Amino acid sequence: MTETTPPKKTVHWADFTAERIINERGDKDVYVCASGITPSGVVHFGNFREVITTEFVVRALKDRGKKVRFIFSWDDFDTFRKVPVNLPKQQELQKFLFNPIVDTPDPFSRDESYARHHEVNFENELKSAGINIEPVYQAKCYRKGQYSQMIQHTLENTDKIKAILNQYREAPLADEWLPVLIYCEKCNRDRIKTITHNKNGTLSYECELCHHKGEEKIANSTRIKLPWRVDWPMRWFFEKVDFEPGGKDHSSEGGSFTTAKTIVKDVFGGLAPIYLQYDFISIKGMGGKMSSSKGNLVTVTEVLKIYEPEMIRWIFASYKSNVDFAIGFDAEVIKNYEDFDRLERSVYGLEPMSDKKRDMNIRVYELSQLVQNEKLGEKCPFQPSFRHLTNLLQIQDGSIDRTRKYYEKDIINDRDERRFQQRAACALNWLNEHAPDEFKFTINKTKTTLELDEITQNFIQSLGTLLKNDWDAIKSDNELHEKIYQLINDFKIEPPVAFKTIYQILISKDRGPKLATFIREIGKEKVLALFK
Repeated sequence: MTETTPPKKTVHWADFTAERIINERGDKDVYVCASGITPSGVVHFGNFREVITTEFVVRALKDRGKKVRFIFSWDDFDTFRKVPVNLPKQQELQKFLFNPIVDTPDPFSRDESYARHHEVNFENELKSAGINIEPVYQAKCYRKGQYSQMIQHTLENTDKIKAILNQYREAPLADEWLPVLIYCEKCNRDRIKTITHNKNGTLSYECELCHHKGEEKIANSTRIKLPWRVDWPMRWFFEKVDFEPGGKDHSSEGGSFTTAKTIVKDVFGGLAPIYLQYDFISIKGMGGKMSSSKGNLVTVTEVLKIYEPEMIRWIFASYKSNVDFAIGFDAEVIKNYEDFDRLERSVYGLEPMSDKKRDMNIRVYELSQLVQNEKLGEKCPFQPSFRHLTNLLQIQDGSIDRTRKYYEKDIINDRDERRFQQRAACALNWLNEHAPDEFKFTINKTKTTLELDEITQNFIQSLGTLLKNDWDAIKSDNELHEKIYQLINDFKIEPPVAFKTIYQILISKDRGPKLATFIREIGKEKVLALFK
């Protein structure tokens, strides 16, 4: 396998979606795929599913030779309605409730605003995951007047919009309702009591909080925006969006997508984008849907500390978009790495793969790569076992540099080096932050005092002598394993007793990594010092 190519068969949901877009929208110079998030709090790993869903469809379109814009709308002109519990300077942030998010200060004092802080973090995370977006900052668009004509058109169709929304409301909208929001000129909050649409192209309003009475010219106002249910279809029309996914909370009958696709058609005269519902993801053991405001969330950065970026892409590519799943930080991490490595070996022909799964496996692997159509090389990339890395790192007291010496002969190019450094860092983070106790150990620095019966004591003395005299002659883990069992048989000692005693000498635990391999990896000097 030398480079990625479009699959011989259309097997992945991203490819089916791309073909549907081409078939329904016809041949276009540029297709527009969209995604977006409100930076009302820390952008979490649950939000990532919308972006990666769009990313896979973008790649599928490009694989078919199409030019694509991947626009990402930051809804930073939305209102700051609630202070998330996991942020500093809570009292300071409370002062900016009902202001635009973009006008709320950064509680970390790093960026020019609260919104920009979260935008920068997430944009950097997307780059780390191989996702390249064209960001669209809604506050700038509104304040530059890009949507002024759309706002005027929306107001002229108020009755039509109200009728569409009222179909799915228990209580109809008030007679005086208008499809706009205004931030008060005096206090910059959106708690407006009354809004009047004047025939001279202005809006008059009264603020509920500070009682200011003001007027905004629609053509050049920097304080008017459309509410979410109208803003979404307006942007579909404005950007000529061909594809955008949505969560199941937007996808139910009568939900925001139902009303949006009617508004874009009947009010703006446009088409709703090809739509794909995605389901929620969760973190194993956390429970429930992630929420920025409640603080029960995990960020992409935190996941990248445990999983390589290719693995994150692989996990999402392995599931249909409308299937929910949980990602684990416990012992499941080891299984996930082993499954990914097994898939990679099968793609390179080093492990059997059924014909039934071949096309799908290859496609999923292609989508997991950080660079589209990157030449992959003829050899399977270096695969340091995650489980093995955790053992070596602990033997080397967490030193990645010393651990690398074990793989000196295996790392032959930049890609291998990147794989080792990323995976070793992930393994060390997992050990420090998430690994169950059964996977953690520390090599004893001094000899351990144990109360042993005479047979066990003689067995340990003989094993120590064997290791001292035959260390250099033993050429493999299997050979040492056989010699240990020979001594166990000679002394007629129960294997569980023998192994427990050896582990106590080495790490003061009753069990540990595969023993023969473990002894050889610890090294002659340390082992003999503990067996004296």
